[in-house]
Amino acid sequence: MLLNMTQPPGPAAYPPPPPAGPAPSGQPPYWTPVTTSASGWEVERLDAVSGTDFGLVQVRVVPITSGLAIGALIAGVGSILVSILVICFGFGGAGTWVAGAFTLLSVLAGGGGVVAAVIAKRQIRRTGGPDRVRFTGSGLATAGIACGGSGAGISLLALFLGFVVQAS
Repeated sequence: MLLNMTQPPGPAAYPPPPPAGPAPSGQPPYWTPVTTSASGWEVERLDAVSGTDFGLVQVRVVPITSGLAIGALIAGVGSILVSILVICFGFGGAGTWVAGAFTLLSVLAGGGGVVAAVIAKRQIRRTGGPDRVRFTGSGLATAGIACGGSGAGISLLALFLGFVVQAS
């Protein structure tokens, strides 16, 4: 995130430091640690360093849904929707040129969805090491492969059947 240097800084992602000296016995500490933040890190453990005003924070990386998997699913569903247009134009008598153009669009969208889903599955499988961002969305990527392949197949089949119907 880029900020203009003339703007005042936004709110801090961490709480203010506690007052000097130990908290009175029986009372809660001056502040409570932030458990979530906008940056995607969650505080897992907070330990005070004895004799100082400092502490050690152990954070946990929140898993992120893979954008490639989401894009693959959207492209696959789009391929299926365009294949419905191929069926309508191929059997409706609008012409094989129109059906062929929409078939090309459906095959490109379906193929792009399958490629993006395969890359997303590889990305998801390779992440998750210590202190690294962990991606999720393997099911979305699998659905992207299925939708992209079926959309491309349906449109090619509908174009072929449209040629057969118009030839007879």
